[in-house]
Amino acid sequence: MSKKRKSLNPANSLKDSEQVLASDFIRGDDLDDLLSKLVRSVESAKASRGGLPEKIWMKQQFAIGVNDVTRVLERMPHSVTASHSTQRSSEAPTVSGRRQAPLVPLQAVLVAADCNPKWLTKHIPTLASTRQVPVLCVKDNKGGSLRLGHVVNVRTALAIGVKARDSIVNKTIDEILKDSKLVGNEVTPSPVTCLD
Repeated sequence: MSKKRKSLNPANSLKDSEQVLASDFIRGDDLDDLLSKLVRSVESAKASRGGLPEKIWMKQQFAIGVNDVTRVLERMPHSVTASHSTQRSSEAPTVSGRRQAPLVPLQAVLVAADCNPKWLTKHIPTLASTRQVPVLCVKDNKGGSLRLGHVVNVRTALAIGVKARDSIVNKTIDEILKDSKLVGNEVTPSPVTCLD
């Protein structure tokens, strides 16, 4: 009467998620061009930040790190229930008498593919797809986390979420998303794009 357990092999599920993430690739020089565009737009936007310290300005423009990106994505409404929300966007939810900062949704998420162990960032594409946020997966032999960290002036970053604000950075991300979705004159249906 022994019950057979289904063995769960985490290696198989990681391989499956890597195949899903590896569906769209922009290779080599395109990655360099896209990241250099992003760095240039961040530098030019910093020049017009209006006297804010750099650390505060970066926090207003980006969600830096896996925890911060996950937190912002979880606070965003689901794409299906977003139109049925009863709370007005101008009202901030209260928690024990305190007001939280107003929610700024993410425009896009950049994830480093060189994460070890892979399960640290495995949940981000799924979470982002439920919120209709595109994910750009940065894969590079030189270290995607190092290159993402360079964009936001930290040593390494496994995930960066670009907050939807009206800035030069957002216009650059819009251009990147339009360019990355065009593969062979067809728009790819997947919200996950890997940059190699």
